[in-house]
Amino acid sequence: MRSNEQPSAALPAALINLLALDLPSAKRLMEKLGWPRYRAQQIFRWLHRRRVSDLAQMTDLSKTERARLRAIARIERITECQVFRSADGTRKFLGRLEDGLTVESVLIPDAGRLTLCLSTQVGCTLDCGFCLTGRMGLKRNLKAHEIVDQVLMVQDRLEAMEKVTNLVLMGMGEPLANLDAVSDAIIRLTNTSWGLGIPARRITLSTAGLASRLQDVAALGINLAISLNATTNAQRDRLMPAVNRLHPLNDLLAACRHYPLPPRQRLTFEYVLLAGVNDTEQDARRLTKLLNGLRCKVNLIPFNEFPGSPFRRPDEASVLRFQSVVRRAGLDVFIRKSKGRDVLGACGQLGDLPPSQERALLMPVGAGC
Repeated sequence: MRSNEQPSAALPAALINLLALDLPSAKRLMEKLGWPRYRAQQIFRWLHRRRVSDLAQMTDLSKTERARLRAIARIERITECQVFRSADGTRKFLGRLEDGLTVESVLIPDAGRLTLCLSTQVGCTLDCGFCLTGRMGLKRNLKAHEIVDQVLMVQDRLEAMEKVTNLVLMGMGEPLANLDAVSDAIIRLTNTSWGLGIPARRITLSTAGLASRLQDVAALGINLAISLNATTNAQRDRLMPAVNRLHPLNDLLAACRHYPLPPRQRLTFEYVLLAGVNDTEQDARRLTKLLNGLRCKVNLIPFNEFPGSPFRRPDEASVLRFQSVVRRAGLDVFIRKSKGRDVLGACGQLGDLPPSQERALLMPVGAGC
């Protein structure tokens, strides 16, 4: 059937958000329109690589084809956002979704890299006590295109010569509790023909420890980070009660030991240091025993405080002492430099605050951008 002929099947009355379609769905739409299936990849290139928001910009479709597509489809992008800039150059983006909820993404400059921290849920299904997002509860899962749209939203607002080099799924939410959407998003982010073409080796997924789903991450070809934060089940029950009830430390570490690591990759273990809670030398020694024999590195994250939290950030001497104990055991251990703390953009600081506290802490530099 030629492209100017009527489709053989009825098309839906409601306008379709093209960005929300996966590639098989887009190909089925092309068939209903009577167009060649390769048109789906053409459209996807416009959406992901050129970040168009108007069907009229798809100039390798004829005017007639664009008019026909406009009658049944739209492009729904995040257009309303606020940008908060930290003194250290970190930028936090608050994007408003179609249903009025907001999603937070953080752009972090570091040693020639520009890392974008993406959210996978609005709120979180877990209740980790040291994380502001956990206090929100789960509003809803993000859809695959909403995860990808965070990258598009930020790319639209980059300064000249800037380029996102790395992605980390470490923002709001537990990625493995929204695995189908995350997997679809990874396909869109890494595809080199019509997607964003970001190498999988530059993408890291961080999980609070959903042990039963770790194997699914391996198939995505990306890096895996496990948020550990405790060296005993009693500690973890206090700090991360929901996930530790489902996957206690022994089960989690067993899953890590069975994880099919590619030859040149390592697991990353993240450990948030909380003053007087999990930052002692005894904790450090227990950590080295837990990780013994694993091909891994450890990122130590001194707690980033937020209003209303009962936890406190340890002093530098305690952090260095903890690092020294772990390093003497032969593990690669790094202290993660906190960035964006003054705009609540650092690890564990994403989420809702009472309006009065939020106004006092944040000053937007790009409201309505």
